[in-house]
Amino acid sequence: MRIFENANFAFVESRTKGYIISGILLLASFASLAIHGLEMGIDFQGGMEFVIQTDNPLDATEVRSGLGGILGTEPEVKTFGTNALLVRTLPNESITAVQGQIIDAFRSLYPDSNPTVLKTDIVGPRFAQDLKRGALYSVFGSLLVIFVYILLRFEWRFGVGAVAALFHDVIITLGVFSALHGFLPFSLQIDQTIIAAFLTIVGYSLNDTVVVFDRIREYTGLFKTENYHKVVNKSINNTLSRTIITSSTTLLVVMVLFIFGGEVLRGFAFALIIGILIGTYSSIYVASPVVVELRDRFGKPTRK
Repeated sequence: MRIFENANFAFVESRTKGYIISGILLLASFASLAIHGLEMGIDFQGGMEFVIQTDNPLDATEVRSGLGGILGTEPEVKTFGTNALLVRTLPNESITAVQGQIIDAFRSLYPDSNPTVLKTDIVGPRFAQDLKRGALYSVFGSLLVIFVYILLRFEWRFGVGAVAALFHDVIITLGVFSALHGFLPFSLQIDQTIIAAFLTIVGYSLNDTVVVFDRIREYTGLFKTENYHKVVNKSINNTLSRTIITSSTTLLVVMVLFIFGGEVLRGFAFALIIGILIGTYSSIYVASPVVVELRDRFGKPTRK
């Protein structure tokens, strides 16, 4: 199935418009991150964790809303095994006091639940800082490995283009999380699950970009006398059908996950939705134009 069989869009010629759109989105993202920051989850702030066993299964979303009104801050609530819930909250009081508030809340909201605490744990500030540092290392380390991979498979211009596109995708997705947290009816806290979503976005965007780069390299060898801008534009148009179909089908699956996956997975799915849309755009209007600009500036690569 090819929905753009004979596509001939002037992507390279209109790359200035892409630069303007990306520049506006990046500036807005940096501004939101500087002003509002990010809503960090318990994994990166430290907090308390309780496993509560009940006689009958309870809905995690309802429990989260009920506990939020009693504790003063909305906790993280997940299903844990059979008839048990994992409750995570910030350390605003002693663990004994918070445990008592949670048990009283369960008894008040669900009189027949007979709540029992199976396990308690505390995520200390130092451990939270270690997790935060590890998350940053994982994201920036993946960008470095990707640059080396593209450098070995193609050349350094393609490596710079790929990393620029991935940096573009991650920053804008973070900017969306920063701007919208508190306005959407689901949590946009940055925790280990969201970090996994960002790494997934990096991998997905790279896959799109490599397909375009591979076609550019192929067409550069086939059309040696043709203008490089036309070769790149032809390569993007030739892979456009594959890009749109792949992004659409992946987006459809993620939308189903967003709608039916429950409250716990909603932030993860939302990050993937934003990342897929931005990643599809960046593989066309960021990665390839950067390669064109670097070739125009530094000339055709020489090989022995």
